[in-house]
Amino acid sequence: MTTKDHLLNAIDKFNDKMHCDAQLRDEVGPLVKKVNIDLGTEHYSFLLKDSCIACLDDGLLECPDIVVCSDPKTIDDLFTGKMKPMKAWALRKVVIKGSLEDVMKLRKFF
Repeated sequence: MTTKDHLLNAIDKFNDKMHCDAQLRDEVGPLVKKVNIDLGTEHYSFLLKDSCIACLDDGLLECPDIVVCSDPKTIDDLFTGKMKPMKAWALRKVVIKGSLEDVMKLRKFF
């Protein structure tokens, strides 16, 4: 499975969760966030709007609210369970740039 496939699966799970959980949907409802995923050799972006992520696009958005910086291997290791998120963060294999409020709010939805 490619890195993009892992990200697409995570987006599908997020959208399914939003569809099934009215409380989460209400909490996320007003949020509009631009997110860039910069993996060095691969670049992706998405827009969270109306409690939904419509698609994962190749390339980066202008003026993102959150930027996730890493590399494809680390992302694959996170999705396959070979690496835990806290270890990746502590080793600076994943760096998240954005307001603390945005990061903490979105973190609990994935």
